[in-house]
Amino acid sequence: MNERLKKLRKTLDLTQQEFADRLGISRGNIGSYEVGKSALSDAVISLICREFNVNEDWLRTGEGEMFIQMTRDEEIAAFVAKALRTEEDSFKKRFIAMLSALDESDWESLEKIALLLVDKKEQDKPTP
Repeated sequence: MNERLKKLRKTLDLTQQEFADRLGISRGNIGSYEVGKSALSDAVISLICREFNVNEDWLRTGEGEMFIQMTRDEEIAAFVAKALRTEEDSFKKRFIAMLSALDESDWESLEKIALLLVDKKEQDKPTP
């Protein structure tokens, strides 16, 4: 399991410190897990799977895909849930709060702006 943990961390392009910070544990623990000095507890396995959307079977046995495939709605729900767990004044939290306050006409205006941006981007593309 230690090699799979290291592979996961490298796939996520995280240092041991960054990985540990995301899990709320020490960098030393991650190092110990990766070299096989310490065994991953069930609690840490659950934490890793929840935080990084990892397939628990893959982490434990190497069978199956590394990540659990989510629907677009599940991805959005996970993003919002994660953003809401951040510090009170984070940009993501403020932005989600702003979006939640929009009425139907605001959403229509926002969609028009987004479509204008897409059109502008298409116009700016060089022609072959």
